[in-house]
Amino acid sequence: MNSDLILLGHGSGGRLSHQLLDQLIIPALNGADPASQNDAAVLDLPEGRLAYTTDSFVVDPIFFPGGNIGSLAVHGTVNDLAMMGARPLYLSVGLIIEEGFGKPDLERILRSMREAADQAGIRIATGDTKVVPRGKADRIFINTSGIGLISPGLTIQGANARSGDLIILSGTAGDHGVAVMASREGLKVGTDIRSDAASLNGMVAEIIAAAGSNLHVLRDPTRGGVATTLKEIAMQSGQAITIREEDIPVKPAVRGVCSILGLDPLFVANEGKLLAFVAPQAAQQTLERIRQHPLGGQAAIIGSVSAGEAGRVSMETIVGGLRAVEMLAGEQLPRIC
Repeated sequence: MNSDLILLGHGSGGRLSHQLLDQLIIPALNGADPASQNDAAVLDLPEGRLAYTTDSFVVDPIFFPGGNIGSLAVHGTVNDLAMMGARPLYLSVGLIIEEGFGKPDLERILRSMREAADQAGIRIATGDTKVVPRGKADRIFINTSGIGLISPGLTIQGANARSGDLIILSGTAGDHGVAVMASREGLKVGTDIRSDAASLNGMVAEIIAAAGSNLHVLRDPTRGGVATTLKEIAMQSGQAITIREEDIPVKPAVRGVCSILGLDPLFVANEGKLLAFVAPQAAQQTLERIRQHPLGGQAAIIGSVSAGEAGRVSMETIVGGLRAVEMLAGEQLPRIC
């Protein structure tokens, strides 16, 4: 028997399950002592409104330039909380592991989750582990749920976009999707293309401090990319949006790969960027604050909101035309997150 592999017995609830939890998973994720391991976590919650989110991660491959499925799971959940203006507090982790998965790879994933959680200041409070037979999953899937605290008087949501708002993109578009796709297909694209996966709650705190009540919308453009996210916000708010192609930051390497493969960077997933809709009087100050953040050096104002046709998104192209921007139709790059 190879002791470095996950067996069906590790999901039985018996001795092997307890060994996996006590020797690997719990020490790696939160270090809880056996006396505190009960059927549910007991959470201390400050006063205020709670944000609660859940997500599942099935990315292929599970290791890619700039991250892995574990760090991605933490970053993605933290960011969903942060986009509501919430301070992330607690995280749950559900692992679905295929029989035969290597313990060294599991340990690497768990370690990256703990590191990402520590950096974001969120506590991994509870979790669950299941093992399924060979062929019933693809190595490992992860489900996470997160709880965060929203300060009194703070309301950030897609329906809040207002005519006159300027739209800030916090960095280059398409990095995550292209990095994962290139790794999956074995494309030699050099070292310039890495996933941008990162927790953005620190940046969000800076944005809130800079913009205050002039901040109306935050959203991280994950699946469907910047284009689909903008369309969602236009429809939620009943406003029209116009963006400028020449102002949208895209890395030359990402643009090159997209050109070769017939992809549009605007529709490619991001995992460490955000869109901020800010009243014009606070936009420049907010942009400067974002650029001072380690993750925001290439932030740019890419467009604005107007009271035009409700739900319409248009892009001023580099050649001077105007084209409609719609939601992504179908799945451009499957298994991205």
